[in-house]
Amino acid sequence: MRTLLTVSVLLFATACSHASATRLDSAVEPPGPQAPLSGGWKSSLHREHPLSGRIWDVKAARFVDAEALRGALTQARFVVLGERHDQPDHHRLQAWLVQALATGGRKPALAFEMLDVGQQAAVDAALARAPRDAEALALAVDWADSGWPDWSLYRPVFKAGLKAELPIVAANLPRAQVRDLVMRGPDALAPELRQRLSLDTPLPEAVEQAMRQEQDEAHCGHLPKELLGPMVQAQRARDAHLADRLSSAATDQGGVLITGNGHARTDRGVPARLAARAPDQDVRSVGLLEVDPKQPEPTDYAASFGTQSLPFDYVWFTPAVPMEDPCAALLKRPKK
Repeated sequence: MRTLLTVSVLLFATACSHASATRLDSAVEPPGPQAPLSGGWKSSLHREHPLSGRIWDVKAARFVDAEALRGALTQARFVVLGERHDQPDHHRLQAWLVQALATGGRKPALAFEMLDVGQQAAVDAALARAPRDAEALALAVDWADSGWPDWSLYRPVFKAGLKAELPIVAANLPRAQVRDLVMRGPDALAPELRQRLSLDTPLPEAVEQAMRQEQDEAHCGHLPKELLGPMVQAQRARDAHLADRLSSAATDQGGVLITGNGHARTDRGVPARLAARAPDQDVRSVGLLEVDPKQPEPTDYAASFGTQSLPFDYVWFTPAVPMEDPCAALLKRPKK
């Protein structure tokens, strides 16, 4: 059980007028019914699904095209771009959106869940030596041993940010702090940090129960019940810290966060924390979701988040990549 917990903590397994007038790099051309990605989709499953490549405006309950999405996002102070971490097309779309948000002289900060604040000095040093060298940055942060999916998947996003000379921000909590938080509780963190992350403020009971259930399902029912609460605390802490870093590192043109879809939720993820900190600042979230043959309509996907409406401002649907059942091996073991 300790091994399962360690994996969970370490891997964090649980996204204008100037823009419309600026030509974007065709290498990250947006997909859609009439505009497929350059070279086609990398994802192999369900490419012919009626939602593949389409963008859903959740509040307006209608489809929009890539130009409309770009225009909406460039008006926001903060943009949160979700993803499935090992999904190549999600990163290609993120790269296109980062490039779109950096047109017309705009230079928002580009923050990453995949980098923790302890790596910021290494990031800064790498960029000082080689400002546009994505490979040098990967070496500086030891990406190969980080536990995140292969660098080749994330390279397009970093390259888009470096090409536009955006500030690169390491946004996550250090893993040691997350581990201490899970194993020892909020008292493991310094009082100032604990207060800043709002860990002393109880969650509404319904939200707490929903998040506990998510942690239980994410660990295939094998996480000891006494650890569900601490894992929820860790999720809350990361949401708050990501929001804090994005807000503090933002430039005059705001900031963009690359993160998992769970952190990109508008109901209780990073966008909610940003909105609570600065209610006068516009925050937009984009979820990148894989299509399912059993779910032909955008609204069908809300149930997987335990909500009646999709918890994003926009959802960009993509084909899917094969994924092994993460619970298959665990379900063969007796619960402890």
